[in-house]
Amino acid sequence: MMPSYFFAHGAPSLVLEEHAYTDLLKQFGANTPKPKAIILFSAHWEEPVQTIGAAEPYSTIYDFGGFQDELYRMTYPARSDRALSERIQSLFSRQGIESILDEERGLDHGAWAVLKLLYPDADIPVIALSVNRDLTPEQQYEIGKALGELREQDVLIIGSGGTVHNLRRLNWRSGDGIDDWAESFDHWLQSKLEDWDVEALFRYMELAPHARDAVPTSEHFIPLLLAMGTGDGNRQAKLLHRSYQYGNLSLSCWQFN
Repeated sequence: MMPSYFFAHGAPSLVLEEHAYTDLLKQFGANTPKPKAIILFSAHWEEPVQTIGAAEPYSTIYDFGGFQDELYRMTYPARSDRALSERIQSLFSRQGIESILDEERGLDHGAWAVLKLLYPDADIPVIALSVNRDLTPEQQYEIGKALGELREQDVLIIGSGGTVHNLRRLNWRSGDGIDDWAESFDHWLQSKLEDWDVEALFRYMELAPHARDAVPTSEHFIPLLLAMGTGDGNRQAKLLHRSYQYGNLSLSCWQFN
């Protein structure tokens, strides 16, 4: 069965950077079986109704400003898979989850910056999925759970976001220093994920230390719950990497089996 993953996408410039985390992403494709398709939830695509990408092919969205010129010349011309998009819609319907198809929207940087490091050839069908911050953590988990059986068909499911993602608290001159509050939140999160303590995780905002600093808005945290939900059958979580930029911007990778 194909594991699911949560990848932090950091800043859009991640795709140009060279460090331990980007090394992990670049080596990922060589170290894991090639999937037949990729489903990716991006924190940067928010919709009030669960939306399923079906563009053919996807355009590349530059949903950022002030970064290196090279970023605005990058493309990731992945194709979708209409049959898989409709299959996803059917799985959602079975669980009473309303969803619609979108044949126009391209891939935002939460999707393509990660995928370009994982699979630079853009030769695997991609289904982009939206997130909805108005849903409860339980509902997010159930959305992921609805897709879990696709892992048995060699479909790779990815959540792209960030566990500690507070742009107002970034320290651009921090060097290698890490803010204590960011580490404290992530260590609490690690313990709950490894224990698969969903009751605590669903109440992370009230139980986790420094939760409001780490997660001022939930759209970047949601993809973690979505990816986790896909692993509900086996309930095994493994931290593959964690580091920080600018004092507290987390770069983490979680694997759910």
